[in-house]
Amino acid sequence: MPARPYRSALYIPGAKARALEKARTLPVDAILFDLEDAVAPAEKEAARGTLRAALEEGGYGDRARIVRINALDTPWGADDLSEIANENPDGILLPKVGSANDIETLARKMDALPGYDDTRIWAMIETPIGVLHAPAIARSRRMAGFVMGTNDLAKDLHATGRAALTTALQASLISARAAGVVAIDGVYNAFKDTGGLRAECEEGRAMGFDGKSLIHPDQIAIANEVFAPTDDEIDLARRQIEAYEEATAKGEGIAVVDGQIVENLHVETAKATLAKADAIARAA
Repeated sequence: MPARPYRSALYIPGAKARALEKARTLPVDAILFDLEDAVAPAEKEAARGTLRAALEEGGYGDRARIVRINALDTPWGADDLSEIANENPDGILLPKVGSANDIETLARKMDALPGYDDTRIWAMIETPIGVLHAPAIARSRRMAGFVMGTNDLAKDLHATGRAALTTALQASLISARAAGVVAIDGVYNAFKDTGGLRAECEEGRAMGFDGKSLIHPDQIAIANEVFAPTDDEIDLARRQIEAYEEATAKGEGIAVVDGQIVENLHVETAKATLAKADAIARAA
C-alpha cells in the first residue's frame, strides 16, 4: 500500500477552467479530473484541451492527479488517453470496468504512448459485473486502486439506500485489500448535508476504505478528518509498539496495553496508523 494518503478524492470537471484553477489551492489528497460524466458530449474535445493545458501548467503540489477518461469503447476514450499522455498524470481512472481484460487493454494502450511510464491505473467499480470480477481486476497490471461508483451501482442493482450496497462495497474492498491496492468509497450526493456526509464517511472508514470520493469542495474537511488517525489512535499505536518491543526484548510474545493483549498483528496495524499520520503531516 502506498504511503500517500487518499482521505479525500475530489471530482473536478475537465471542462471548467476556474474549477481546475481552484483545485490547486484545495486541501484535498487526490484530484479526479473528470472527462467522463461531468462533460457533455458536445464539450468532450474542448474539455480535453482545457485539462491538458491545466496539467501542463502544473501547480497541483503533492495532490494525486488522476484523470477519469471516457470508456475506450466510446468515441472519446482513445483521444482522451492520447491528449494527456505527455502530462504524466499519476493515474488514469477507467469507468465501468467489467473485467481484467478492460484493464489490460488500457495498459497496452498506455504502454504504446510516451509519458505513461510511471502512470498507474485506477478502476471505477460501478457495475454488478465489475464487483463479481473485482478480484481479477485488482490484480491486473499497473493497478493502483478502486474508486467505487455507488450511484451507477445502485441504479444497476435497482437498489435504494446505502445498506443495499453493503455486499458490493465489502466484496470490492476485500478484493482491493487482497491485491494490496487502494480502495476509495463512493460519493455522497447531498453535499450540503454535512451530518449525512460525516455518518457515511465514518461508516466507510469502519468498513476499511482509505477515503471518500467527493463532489464538492465543502466536503473535503469532513473526509480528511474522518479518514485520518485521531490523536488517541496515534497515541495508542505508539504505546502498543513500545510495549510490544519491550515484551519481545524479554523473550515474551505478547504485551498488554490498556488491559488488552497486543500481538504482532496489532503492531502491524499500529505501524500502519503511524505511517498514515506521517504521510498526512508531510502533505499538509
